[in-house]
Amino acid sequence: MSEKFEQISIKSGFMKHNGGVLFRNISANEYEFKSTINENHLNAAGITHGGYLSALVDAGAGTAAHRSVDNAPCVTISLDLKFIGASKIGDEITGNVKILKKTKTLVFLFCELRCNNKIITSASGVWKILKVKPSNLGPGG
Repeated sequence: MSEKFEQISIKSGFMKHNGGVLFRNISANEYEFKSTINENHLNAAGITHGGYLSALVDAGAGTAAHRSVDNAPCVTISLDLKFIGASKIGDEITGNVKILKKTKTLVFLFCELRCNNKIITSASGVWKILKVKPSNLGPGG
């Protein structure tokens, strides 16, 4: 278990531009990530935009998939999200990922986003393990 979170949005890109994602390993099959909502993440109703929550799940869960297969590159095949609650500016969003199954080519997982001790988004997804040499691209996000 990692006590400290690490910033995984280290290279220029969408998630770094949008505030970054902090990540840590809990166990071989469980991971945690978090981000704080800022004004850029809001929709016209003043709550966190579903597109940002989707991107946050994709980055955090994708990094969990990557880490669960010894850092092999992985890409999202499918991501099914359910938006259950809302968050607003200043809220810290925490994601919990559980790896459900791994095959030689796929990673199946479940993820929940929580805010103020309430589930705001749940997701299930499948990631493809790429058969290429690991690069120096670094973690996702």
